[in-house]
Amino acid sequence: MARGDDHETLFDVMDEELRAAPGPTEDIFSNIIANACIRVPILRRVEMAAGLVRSIGAGAWTDAAIALIELEMPTWRIRRLSYENGEWLCSLSRRPNAPVEFDDPADATHALMPLAILRAFLVARRSVSAMAAEARTIAPQAQPTPEGMLCCDNFA
Repeated sequence: MARGDDHETLFDVMDEELRAAPGPTEDIFSNIIANACIRVPILRRVEMAAGLVRSIGAGAWTDAAIALIELEMPTWRIRRLSYENGEWLCSLSRRPNAPVEFDDPADATHALMPLAILRAFLVARRSVSAMAAEARTIAPQAQPTPEGMLCCDNFA
Protein backbone atom coordinates (compact mmCIF):
# COMPACT_ATOMS: atom_id res chain seq x y z
CA MET A 1 0.00 0.00 0.00
CA ALA A 2 1.20 3.50 -0.78
CA ARG A 3 2.55 5.70 1.97
CA GLY A 4 3.38 9.38 2.30
CA ASP A 5 2.43 12.36 0.17
CA ASP A 6 1.37 10.40 -2.88
CA HIS A 7 -1.22 8.44 -0.88
CA GLU A 8 -4.15 10.74 -1.68
CA THR A 9 -3.05 11.12 -5.29
CA LEU A 10 -2.91 7.34 -5.69
CA PHE A 11 -6.46 6.95 -4.39
CA ASP A 12 -7.61 9.71 -6.74
CA VAL A 13 -5.95 8.02 -9.72
CA MET A 14 -7.44 4.61 -8.87
CA ASP A 15 -10.90 6.13 -8.40
CA GLU A 16 -10.64 7.95 -11.73
CA GLU A 17 -9.59 4.70 -13.45
CA LEU A 18 -12.61 2.94 -11.94
CA ARG A 19 -14.96 5.76 -12.88
CA ALA A 20 -13.78 5.70 -16.50
CA ALA A 21 -13.52 1.91 -16.82
CA PRO A 22 -15.93 0.33 -19.30
CA GLY A 23 -15.94 -2.86 -17.24
CA PRO A 24 -14.10 -4.77 -14.52
CA THR A 25 -10.87 -6.58 -15.38
CA GLU A 26 -8.19 -8.58 -13.62
CA ASP A 27 -5.84 -5.60 -14.03
CA ILE A 28 -8.23 -3.33 -12.12
CA PHE A 29 -8.44 -5.78 -9.23
CA SER A 30 -4.66 -6.33 -9.26
CA ASN A 31 -4.05 -2.58 -9.16
CA ILE A 32 -6.41 -2.10 -6.22
CA ILE A 33 -4.97 -5.06 -4.31
CA ALA A 34 -1.40 -3.86 -4.90
CA ASN A 35 -2.00 -0.20 -4.03
CA ALA A 36 -4.94 0.01 -1.62
CA CYS A 37 -4.84 -3.22 0.36
CA ILE A 38 -2.80 -4.22 3.37
CA ARG A 39 -4.37 -7.52 4.42
CA VAL A 40 -5.18 -9.16 1.07
CA PRO A 41 -1.57 -9.54 -0.17
CA ILE A 42 -0.69 -11.28 3.10
CA LEU A 43 -3.81 -13.46 3.01
CA ARG A 44 -3.03 -14.45 -0.60
CA ARG A 45 0.31 -15.83 0.54
CA VAL A 46 -1.33 -18.09 3.11
CA GLU A 47 -4.12 -18.97 0.66
CA MET A 48 -6.91 -17.49 2.78
CA ALA A 49 -7.89 -15.35 -0.22
CA ALA A 50 -8.46 -18.34 -2.52
CA GLY A 51 -12.13 -17.43 -3.00
CA LEU A 52 -11.16 -13.93 -4.15
CA VAL A 53 -8.60 -15.31 -6.58
CA ARG A 54 -11.10 -17.86 -7.96
CA SER A 55 -13.78 -15.18 -8.38
CA ILE A 56 -11.39 -12.91 -10.26
CA GLY A 57 -10.20 -15.78 -12.46
CA ALA A 58 -13.78 -16.78 -13.28
CA GLY A 59 -14.85 -13.23 -14.05
CA ALA A 60 -17.32 -13.20 -11.15
CA TRP A 61 -16.66 -9.51 -10.60
CA THR A 62 -19.41 -8.75 -8.07
CA ASP A 63 -18.41 -11.74 -5.93
CA ALA A 64 -14.77 -10.67 -6.19
CA ALA A 65 -15.57 -7.09 -5.12
CA ILE A 66 -17.55 -8.31 -2.11
CA ALA A 67 -14.82 -10.82 -1.18
CA LEU A 68 -12.23 -8.04 -1.39
CA ILE A 69 -14.21 -5.96 1.12
CA GLU A 70 -14.66 -8.93 3.46
CA LEU A 71 -10.95 -9.75 3.40
CA GLU A 72 -9.51 -6.23 3.54
CA MET A 73 -12.03 -4.51 5.81
CA PRO A 74 -13.93 -7.21 7.70
CA THR A 75 -15.85 -4.74 9.88
CA TRP A 76 -17.41 -3.01 6.84
CA ARG A 77 -20.61 -4.26 5.18
CA ILE A 78 -22.73 -3.20 2.25
CA ARG A 79 -25.41 -0.96 3.71
CA ARG A 80 -27.21 -0.20 0.47
CA LEU A 81 -26.92 -1.30 -3.13
CA SER A 82 -29.45 0.23 -5.47
CA TYR A 83 -29.91 0.93 -9.17
CA GLU A 84 -31.41 4.26 -10.12
CA ASN A 85 -31.30 6.38 -13.28
CA GLY A 86 -28.79 4.10 -15.00
CA GLU A 87 -26.29 3.98 -12.12
CA TRP A 88 -25.59 1.70 -9.22
CA LEU A 89 -25.17 3.29 -5.80
CA CYS A 90 -23.16 1.36 -3.25
CA SER A 91 -22.95 2.41 0.41
CA LEU A 92 -20.49 0.66 2.70
CA SER A 93 -20.77 1.04 6.44
CA ARG A 94 -19.22 -0.13 9.67
CA ARG A 95 -22.64 0.18 11.31
CA PRO A 96 -25.17 -0.99 8.68
CA ASN A 97 -27.95 -1.50 11.25
CA ALA A 98 -27.63 1.96 12.82
CA PRO A 99 -29.89 4.78 11.63
CA VAL A 100 -28.40 6.70 8.71
CA GLU A 101 -28.13 9.84 10.87
CA PHE A 102 -25.62 8.05 13.13
CA ASP A 103 -23.63 6.46 10.36
CA ASP A 104 -20.87 7.70 8.09
CA PRO A 105 -21.14 5.45 5.03
CA ALA A 106 -18.73 5.34 2.10
CA ASP A 107 -20.84 6.01 -1.02
CA ALA A 108 -19.95 5.62 -4.69
CA THR A 109 -21.71 5.21 -8.02
CA HIS A 110 -20.99 3.60 -11.37
CA ALA A 111 -22.99 2.24 -14.28
CA LEU A 112 -21.74 -1.29 -13.41
CA MET A 113 -22.43 -2.85 -10.03
CA PRO A 114 -18.97 -4.36 -9.34
CA LEU A 115 -17.27 -1.07 -10.17
CA ALA A 116 -19.66 0.84 -7.89
CA ILE A 117 -18.74 -1.59 -5.10
CA LEU A 118 -15.01 -1.15 -5.81
CA ARG A 119 -15.33 2.64 -5.85
CA ALA A 120 -17.14 2.52 -2.48
CA PHE A 121 -14.36 0.26 -1.22
CA LEU A 122 -11.78 2.90 -2.22
CA VAL A 123 -13.78 5.64 -0.45
CA ALA A 124 -13.97 3.50 2.71
CA ARG A 125 -10.29 2.52 2.49
CA ARG A 126 -9.32 6.17 2.08
CA SER A 127 -11.33 7.16 5.17
CA VAL A 128 -9.78 4.37 7.24
CA SER A 129 -6.29 5.44 6.14
CA ALA A 130 -7.05 9.08 6.91
CA MET A 131 -8.35 8.21 10.39
CA ALA A 132 -5.27 6.10 11.11
CA ALA A 133 -2.95 8.91 9.98
CA GLU A 134 -4.89 11.42 12.08
CA ALA A 135 -4.73 9.17 15.14
CA ARG A 136 -0.96 8.90 14.75
CA THR A 137 -0.50 12.66 14.57
CA ILE A 138 -3.04 13.73 17.22
CA ALA A 139 -2.23 11.32 20.03
CA PRO A 140 0.18 12.90 22.50
CA GLN A 141 3.33 11.00 23.16
CA ALA A 142 4.12 10.33 26.81
CA GLN A 143 7.74 10.90 27.67
CA PRO A 144 9.29 9.42 30.80
CA THR A 145 10.38 12.01 33.30
CA PRO A 146 13.74 11.81 35.04
CA GLU A 147 12.03 12.23 38.44
CA GLY A 148 9.99 9.07 38.01
CA MET A 149 6.30 8.37 37.65
CA LEU A 150 3.51 10.16 39.49
CA CYS A 151 0.13 8.50 40.04
CA CYS A 152 -2.80 10.93 39.72
CA ASP A 153 -5.65 8.47 40.35
CA ASN A 154 -8.03 9.14 43.20
CA PHE A 155 -8.61 5.84 44.99
CA ALA A 156 -10.84 7.34 47.71
